[in-house]
Amino acid sequence: MQSVMSSGPSLEADSVSILRSIIPGLESTKHKGQAGKIAVVGGCREYTGAPYFSAISALKIGADLSHVFCTKDAAPVIKSYSPELIVHPILEESYSIRDEEKSSISAKVIAEVEKWIERFDCLVVGPGLGRDPFLLDCVSNIMKHARERNVPMVIDGDGLYLVTNCLDLVSGYPLAVLTPNVNEYKRLVQKVLNSEVNDENGTDQLLSLAKGIGGVTILRKGKSDFVSDGKTACAVSIYGSPRRCGGQGDILSGSVAVFLSWACQCAAKGEVSMNPTMLGCVAGSALLRKAASMAFDNKKRSTLTGDIIECLGISLQEICPV
Repeated sequence: MQSVMSSGPSLEADSVSILRSIIPGLESTKHKGQAGKIAVVGGCREYTGAPYFSAISALKIGADLSHVFCTKDAAPVIKSYSPELIVHPILEESYSIRDEEKSSISAKVIAEVEKWIERFDCLVVGPGLGRDPFLLDCVSNIMKHARERNVPMVIDGDGLYLVTNCLDLVSGYPLAVLTPNVNEYKRLVQKVLNSEVNDENGTDQLLSLAKGIGGVTILRKGKSDFVSDGKTACAVSIYGSPRRCGGQGDILSGSVAVFLSWACQCAAKGEVSMNPTMLGCVAGSALLRKAASMAFDNKKRSTLTGDIIECLGISLQEICPV
């Protein structure tokens, strides 16, 4: 469906220049945390790989600290993947609690998140989250608290399911980024625009969708990635891989989170004029596509998400040498 939505020369973003403009230098005078503190909200019994992919990708790109807020069942598994991640086993699913406990447990979850939320430069919501009703209610409250404190958010996976059913969570919030795939994008278009996806006027429809959700930024994933904040639109078509193994969207969410946090730092210093969310999306998309291309050159059909993650650092080094 998305492959027929073409990008003209004027629409293609100068991805390499954008990457170079927002990547911070490596200086001995900096301290831990200045290069980014990212948190992923996701991970349940069934899905433990997705939050790991997102969180570890953030570290591989250059964030200093990466946290995961997940269910108690998921925490030991995610911890076993890597000692690099800070894992918070605070979320609960409906099956493990009684109805009369829900209010108190929800309050405890928010209280724990409150201890950390202002420390984060960006929140990734959705990887491996699942669709348990109580869990989604808790995450909704986390998103509301993050929004109150102007913490940027990247919404992916089951986070998009949550947002599609409750648009008020992100509507009118310019620091929110949505990263839908083909089916997730279709559902957003149906919900917000009350129409079907129209790739003949795909750019206009993407602009209308972002505007209709109140100026959030949307990164529409596909053969080419298209990005819009409701005011402008651009495409990222460079690099890429024909291998579509699961987990690449999780890498993207972690990547966008890091670059968005860096872009916000640059914007605060007056070093960039473009919307930081647009910069973060373009940079994250371009780096993932380059890493996927490099991994495919090495592994061909056997390329897995872990192979792509291992190519993130060298891909960034080739674009912006230290």
